[in-house]
Amino acid sequence: MNTAPQHVPAKPLAGWRVLVPRGGPWGDGVAATLRRQGATPVIAPLINFAPTNDQATLEQSLADLAAGAFEWLTVTSATTVDVLYAYRAVVPPTTRIAAVGETTAAALLAVGYRVDLVPDEDNSAAGMAEQLIALEPKPRDILTLRSEIAKPVLTRMLSDAGHRVRSVVAYRTVGVPVTDRIAEDVRSGRINAILVTSGSVAEQVHLQFPDVPPTTLIAAIGPRTAKDARRAGLNVDVVADAQTVDALIDAVARFSLPHAEDEFAPRTGVIPQLRSDRG
Repeated sequence: MNTAPQHVPAKPLAGWRVLVPRGGPWGDGVAATLRRQGATPVIAPLINFAPTNDQATLEQSLADLAAGAFEWLTVTSATTVDVLYAYRAVVPPTTRIAAVGETTAAALLAVGYRVDLVPDEDNSAAGMAEQLIALEPKPRDILTLRSEIAKPVLTRMLSDAGHRVRSVVAYRTVGVPVTDRIAEDVRSGRINAILVTSGSVAEQVHLQFPDVPPTTLIAAIGPRTAKDARRAGLNVDVVADAQTVDALIDAVARFSLPHAEDEFAPRTGVIPQLRSDRG
């Protein structure tokens, strides 16, 4: 019988410093997952929500939601979850919750809400609408919460299918400036990877980090986010196979650490290229 100790593989992200672009319960959960993989997470919220310009309508809609006026609530972003959490919104058992993708679903679960529906394949407003329409052939009362800049794709498709939809602007997305230290850590290459989890995050990465080194991995959470990131001007290195945090981190873990500079080491020397085809 072989009693020799079994080789335990090193944690795949040992030595990595990874920028997590959102705070709150979601960001804390991502940070915990990164630590389990050996990485050092750097939580730097790049976006936040500002109150809607029609707060009275939002508050009335959330009161109606708590009173059971809707059979479905649709949630199309983790930021919408932040709004629900900030308002301590009550979702009664009679109201089912549809999340646009696994990231949004995880954000809902992290703050204590349940999730009844996530699109099987198309994690978009259109994909959610198609699945809801297939699931609910009879007219239903649906509350859709959205950002100020979101296109009303979900509302239009559900309304055209005969559902009674109340579309409410829940928030405005605003950028959050990072500290000088984090900006310098990105510029110098001390941050080894940046997680891009939405188009809004991509815009802030491009705006706040104009000189991302070629060794810094830009990782998008799914094809749609990757498309938005490229449109914002980012060079995306890797796209997660599924729109989940676990898939995103696994995608990063497939790369070798391009350099293992100590956090307080002198910032000298030439940093090797991560990949030769990066534009």
